[in-house]
Amino acid sequence: ERERKATERRVREACFPVIKTIDLFDFKAISTLNESLVRELLRGEYLQKSENILLLGNPGTGKTHLATALGHMACAQGKKVRFTSVIALVTQLLEQRENKGLARLMKQIEKLDLLILDELGYVPFSKSGAELLFDVISRAYEKTSLIVTTNLPFEQWVEVLGSERLTGALLDRLTHRVHILEANGESYRLAHAKARLKGKKA
Repeated sequence: ERERKATERRVREACFPVIKTIDLFDFKAISTLNESLVRELLRGEYLQKSENILLLGNPGTGKTHLATALGHMACAQGKKVRFTSVIALVTQLLEQRENKGLARLMKQIEKLDLLILDELGYVPFSKSGAELLFDVISRAYEKTSLIVTTNLPFEQWVEVLGSERLTGALLDRLTHRVHILEANGESYRLAHAKARLKGKKA
């Protein structure tokens, strides 16, 4: 009972937007995804080694669902987890720098076992924002595991981060000890919307 309550507390503190577990994931819908690697990662050994996970692929293919399921499992394994969109984190970092609270926020992040950064690639960052994100990833290097979801191939990350040098250094740290999961295919959401429309017409 005590362990169950502790897990529930860790899940609350992780700030998942929606709780999604692996049982609800439809592997058949995304043929490019390496299911056996996902199952292996759910065991959590990557966390002991401070390894990272990159989830690459088109929008709507379940990357956030997978990241949440991995994070939820990490909470059940006693790990401290935080889920945030990349935009929300960069905004928070910039605000805390203005309010002289950046050092405190960085300390909180450094106490995590797993930081999930969702949706890299939708909005480009300012120079300051990109530098602060780089700082978070540098501090996490070989200490905290990161899960990053993105719809961008690596060669396009410079469009979001704005500097080739910074992008190269960031990718160097992120991909040094990494598991890459590719989720390409038609968007789940689009497929479900089409099915609903078909049903209405019928």
